[in-house]
Amino acid sequence: MKEYSEEYLDHIKDIISQNDEATARKELAELHPADIAELYKDLDLDEAEYLYKLLDEETAADVLMELDEDDRLKLIEHMPAAEIAKQIDHLDTDDAVDLIQQLDEDERDEILSHIDDVEQAGDIIDLLKYDEDTAGGLMGTEMIVVNENWSMPECIKQMRLQAEDMDEIYNVYVVGNDDKLKGVLPLKELITHPSVSKIKHVMESDPVSVKADTPIDEVALDFEKYDLVAMPVVDSIGRLLGRITVDDVMDKVREASERDFQLASGISSDVDTDDSVFAQTKARIPWLLIGICSGILASIILGGFENQLHAVTALALFIPIIGGTGGNVGVQASAIVVQSLANGTLELKEFAHQIGKEVLVGLLNATIISLVMFGYNLIFLPGNMAVTLSVAVSLFVVVMFATILGSVVPLTLEKLHINPALATGPFIQISNDIVGLLIYVWVATGFLKIFGG
Repeated sequence: MKEYSEEYLDHIKDIISQNDEATARKELAELHPADIAELYKDLDLDEAEYLYKLLDEETAADVLMELDEDDRLKLIEHMPAAEIAKQIDHLDTDDAVDLIQQLDEDERDEILSHIDDVEQAGDIIDLLKYDEDTAGGLMGTEMIVVNENWSMPECIKQMRLQAEDMDEIYNVYVVGNDDKLKGVLPLKELITHPSVSKIKHVMESDPVSVKADTPIDEVALDFEKYDLVAMPVVDSIGRLLGRITVDDVMDKVREASERDFQLASGISSDVDTDDSVFAQTKARIPWLLIGICSGILASIILGGFENQLHAVTALALFIPIIGGTGGNVGVQASAIVVQSLANGTLELKEFAHQIGKEVLVGLLNATIISLVMFGYNLIFLPGNMAVTLSVAVSLFVVVMFATILGSVVPLTLEKLHINPALATGPFIQISNDIVGLLIYVWVATGFLKIFGG
């Protein structure tokens, strides 16, 4: 990522203010499209639009796709449909779909009507039918496809024709007469077997592929598992539909990670630092209000415990420890489960095994923590056995509860097809705070009765 100094930004803004198009074009010509997109983040919308109009169509299309979604939407909202269509002519179909998906249906139809390449427009319309979080929604249709029955000379001739409109070639896919994927032709074979009778004799059969309705997270795991740079996408009967490239997968993984991190932090929607105050408040306030409600509930619980707190004030000193420990344990347990679900090392069929394992971990943690607090209270609260036992036993129960809850919740959410990252945030923290406080109240009340507190 290129970083721009204040002097350089001032220089660019001076060029814009002076309407010096020649100098502006010269400056832009020296920058990579990704660096131009980065430059736009430091300019206001009018300045960004001024520079964008000076770019050639191909560079403009590349810059458009390098922008993040919010900045891209702001830019294209001020562009006529015909101009957007010109940019799409220079994009792969998967990138074109990403761009068009941000617009409403009427805007989509108008832009598609201005695309000169009818075949490209048709491919985009077909891809828009797929869910954006599936392999079909991520694939592009630009690829080299050869028939298994072609000879090598015929294959090379067809490859040259197909490659004319392609920027990059990742793989050569081999299909049968029924359009079903049969294999992949390594480019090495074109050199070492120039006169082979048929492609099917040198192709690599049964390549790793993915169905169009496969969720993106599963696609990402396959890319990682098999060290792929591209993967073919097929329909339910194995016909070749398109291909996914690793850069598209990484973009989606990054976006998903950002969403999960914000969700785990108690932010209900995707926001950035440059979003409006209202947007950021709207994203943050739901869990904060829930936290307030849990605080009110906690005060009600403590209100019912008022007499005991007055009688033994030492009990109040350990309330933060009970709540904090339960929250920490719950978040740790849920984070491990969520991470394992995300990287494919844990499956739902292992539900019982994972819970059993977490119970053992919880027992060890609970025993160690309880013994530490028991020893501490024996030393610093001598003779106050009611408090000593209340804290130790409560911590043991709270740690066990938090461990099991932190494991069960994300597994349950995954089974219900709800993002399990929700379990690593305020949900677990608040649940453990309330339940931990109730456990502490009940345990302490029991021991006070036993020891006459």
